[in-house]
Amino acid sequence: MAMTEASILFFRTCLALLAMPIYLLSFLGIWEPFCKKIFFPFFLEKLSAIHNRKTKKQKQELFRNLPDFAGPSGELKLLEIGTGCGANFQFYPPGCKVTCTDINPNFQQGLSRSMSQNQHIHYERFLIAAGEDLHQMPSGSVDAVVCTLVLCSVQSVNSTLKEVLRVLRPGGVFYFLEHVADDHSSWRYFWQQVCYPTWKLVFAGCCLTREIWKNLEQANFSELKLQHISVPVPGTPIKPHIIGYAVK
Repeated sequence: MAMTEASILFFRTCLALLAMPIYLLSFLGIWEPFCKKIFFPFFLEKLSAIHNRKTKKQKQELFRNLPDFAGPSGELKLLEIGTGCGANFQFYPPGCKVTCTDINPNFQQGLSRSMSQNQHIHYERFLIAAGEDLHQMPSGSVDAVVCTLVLCSVQSVNSTLKEVLRVLRPGGVFYFLEHVADDHSSWRYFWQQVCYPTWKLVFAGCCLTREIWKNLEQANFSELKLQHISVPVPGTPIKPHIIGYAVK
């Protein structure tokens, strides 16, 4: 155990040395605003395109029952947390009324492209909001909440899930697809621990070792359907994922 911890520390140091210019820019207060405004929106749009190709069939199956959760009027009101570049729009049913939220307001270019390609849905509102604080959304006001590749970077997974439960109407549904920690005995988990600090700095707070399925199991959903899957993204340690939905 001590040898493993020492190895992790050694390789973390090596990685930090390689990324020293970014650490220096962060120390000078330059990296975070550059990352938020330029680097991360560019990176996320490219990653989302690759990730969507890898998970297209899984996403189609995941959202297949989305129309079943429409309200009594027949309208489907959906809130997406961490919309980013709008990678999920293509999977939503026609006529769906979508409210988009993101803590980062700098995804306009990618978001506009995605909206123009997906005119089958109705875009209701765009809110700058963190997943832990959706106070602009009334309680029980939506039929569905969607969150993909977002819970890795929120400040608090539990607080975000509490907000999800608050804004959902009774019987509403929460869809998720997230990368998670690998099995603790695996080499991939070892490298997730090695990469953790530098990865979090470079990629806007993304945490590699969260066991998000545990948060979902402990949240107060009446029904939870969760599956562990592998999504190989070349050059990254984010292969293990969870996918599924939970009903309020």
